[in-house]
Amino acid sequence: MPCAIDYECSKESEGTLLLPILNESEWSKAVRIIFYFVALIWSFTGVAIVADVFMCAIETITSKIKIVKVAKPGADNDYEEVEVRVWNDTVANLTLMALGSSAPEILLSIIEIVGANFEAGKLGPSTIVGSAAFNLLVITGVCVMGIPNGEVRTIKSLKVFGVTAVCSVMSYVWLIVILRLHTENVVDLWEAIFTFLLFPILVIIAYMADKELGCSSGGVRPSQDIGMLELAEGSQILTPSTNDPEIKSFIKELSQNSNFTEEEQAKLVAMRIQAKQPKNYGYYRVGAIRGIGGGKKLTPSMNTHLHEAYDELSEVGFSSEALSHIHSSASEPPKTFVEFASPKYAVLESAKLVKVAIIRTGNTKIPAVVNFETIDGTALADSDYIAKKDTLVFKPDETSKHVTIEIIDDNEWEEDEVFFVKLSCYDASETQVQIGHQSITEVTIINDDEPGVISFQKPSYVVKESIGKASLVLERTKGTDGTVSVTWTTKDQSAINGKDYVGGNGTVTFEHAEQIKTVDIDINDDKEFEKDESFVIELRNPTGGATLGRLQKTIVTIVNDDEYKRVFDRVVGLTHLNLNRMKLGSETWGQQFRNAMSVNGGDVENATSMDYFMHFITFPWKVIFALCPPCTWLGGWLAFGVALGMIGILTAVVGDLATIFGCLVGLKKEVTAITFVAMGTSLPDLFASKTAAVAEKHADACVGNVTGSNSVNVFLGLGTPWVIAAAYWHAKDQVFVVEAGTLTISVIVYAVCATICLTFLMVRRRLPVFGEAELGGPVKSKYFTGIFFISLWFIYIIVSSLVTYEVLDVTI
Repeated sequence: MPCAIDYECSKESEGTLLLPILNESEWSKAVRIIFYFVALIWSFTGVAIVADVFMCAIETITSKIKIVKVAKPGADNDYEEVEVRVWNDTVANLTLMALGSSAPEILLSIIEIVGANFEAGKLGPSTIVGSAAFNLLVITGVCVMGIPNGEVRTIKSLKVFGVTAVCSVMSYVWLIVILRLHTENVVDLWEAIFTFLLFPILVIIAYMADKELGCSSGGVRPSQDIGMLELAEGSQILTPSTNDPEIKSFIKELSQNSNFTEEEQAKLVAMRIQAKQPKNYGYYRVGAIRGIGGGKKLTPSMNTHLHEAYDELSEVGFSSEALSHIHSSASEPPKTFVEFASPKYAVLESAKLVKVAIIRTGNTKIPAVVNFETIDGTALADSDYIAKKDTLVFKPDETSKHVTIEIIDDNEWEEDEVFFVKLSCYDASETQVQIGHQSITEVTIINDDEPGVISFQKPSYVVKESIGKASLVLERTKGTDGTVSVTWTTKDQSAINGKDYVGGNGTVTFEHAEQIKTVDIDINDDKEFEKDESFVIELRNPTGGATLGRLQKTIVTIVNDDEYKRVFDRVVGLTHLNLNRMKLGSETWGQQFRNAMSVNGGDVENATSMDYFMHFITFPWKVIFALCPPCTWLGGWLAFGVALGMIGILTAVVGDLATIFGCLVGLKKEVTAITFVAMGTSLPDLFASKTAAVAEKHADACVGNVTGSNSVNVFLGLGTPWVIAAAYWHAKDQVFVVEAGTLTISVIVYAVCATICLTFLMVRRRLPVFGEAELGGPVKSKYFTGIFFISLWFIYIIVSSLVTYEVLDVTI
């Protein structure tokens, strides 16, 4: 349909398929330029959103696993079941993943030819070359600079990269051959078919390089060859879960050694599971698109403290020591705790004074100030004792103080009486000084002068395995005069010293007037659900005139901690909930629409102002593309097909918008294609590759995907439409004409720049000045490399544009 625009643009616009849908010829040119520019940019966001759905489907397809039986090494007729990937990583990256990242460019080329009655267009081929230049030069440059200072990333599968790198240049050299050197400006049917067949040839060669098939060093042994199935590394479960021993241990350490809430523990565990899962380029591309569009994030929502804790754990390891360090470093400054040394004191009425000990623990390097006061019980102030209310000051490194209270001796017989002493904070706003558990102590005024009888308070104790420390109470009765002591010794029964608890022997000392003391025994929690176990602790050798009472020994029973199991199960349940939220795709249409209509996928609390803005911009696209079937249906293939169709329709719109906009601003199709269209369709790949470069240990997921995608662009993006058009014209006994024009110059410039870029990457791998790695390295060298690569892209754009406008006359 011809465009209703200026006459000088009508010829350029005859190839549009769907636009314009309204007659805007009466608008001013400036308004129309702004309108079409905004529409083009907005359409690019739509391409990104539908690519999210498309990539989710591809991720579902390529992540499929199977259970297979593999013979154990050195064992006859002995097999083990392991999880394996159905898709080889190299094959997945060069087929579905490459198609996912290059679908807009490929479909634009196909639609342009079909819409133009099978005549070659300029927008599609130029977009493919322009996209290749942006991918290799700009994305690689950004990835080199994006690695954190002091870090490097190298390519792990160097042979596969070599295959795709060579093809990413030779595929464009092949275009020069068929357009200039052989049947100039004509693409024969066999040339088109061969161009298309180079795609499966590339996949086969790359797979052979990946598996080292045909190499003298060996390859895959027949006993291990399971076709396209990829054995999980180390024959372990491919997808980590809460049943993974390492993950279970991580949950246990979290519950024991940190003060994170159950919900925070579940988020940390979910992040750990996600970090262990193998990821490919598709995962990062979906994450990048959702980050741009204010959609559902692939990581659980966490506050800054939790993010910092996880990042530090990732650096130092997920051990109990690391967890303790994380908690202490990420939480508040260390506190000091002030409390009474004993919960009970007793004093003779004739003693006239009682000294109450106050101790502090924790951070003793800071000063501490607390209040204390006496409180009446059966003993009354000014009748049985002198009331006291004052302030107690601890200097730095001072750990104990005594408060002296005067007792009134009235020479009258009376029963034992009690009063209390209470501690409180001096400054309620002070967060570093806290009152401990024993904030109140009881003082008994008695009428005897015996050193007392020492015994256990209870004949048995039952403690949970996760308690950490069992406190067994010793009581001093029938007198508290003088300083006395008693020794204790543990004896194993079903519980074993050193394994289930830390026992041995020790001494407990009662100072004058102290009535209650404890014996603290460490309980070891191995986090294994086992039967109840017990041990005995006995008292011996009292000193200072004290004697032992009836309860000279007590039995301690360590029980299976049901509460811990309930906590563990709750954390596991919350972890699975977080993992479900982190899935790439949805399981129902209802869930898809809820995610599409909610900013940040419903996580409003953690949504930023940019998330709200981008959600508003992309809201119509999100709702439209939520109509795609959930990617979990039919193994992802149904969503794959529907999303591909939607990308095709939207790509046709993008092509029309680009054509009209370029015409209005005076840009030729070739220049519009290598700038606006190429950048618009490749920006999601830029963000995805940058994220993959930082997150992964190797550079394969970012740089390797670029070279593979550039090869696929030619083999599918030009091979497919050229096969269709060449077959059509061959059936009519005519030839398929493709005007080489400036396309070959653009291809040559790209091929030269690509060769320089790839050679420089290999040089970086060899020289220490660049860190002996493709990405990252010393700060100056990595920024030099990144700027150099991006400069090559500008050179490509400038030279191609000058040739297109015949400012630069280049004749081949």
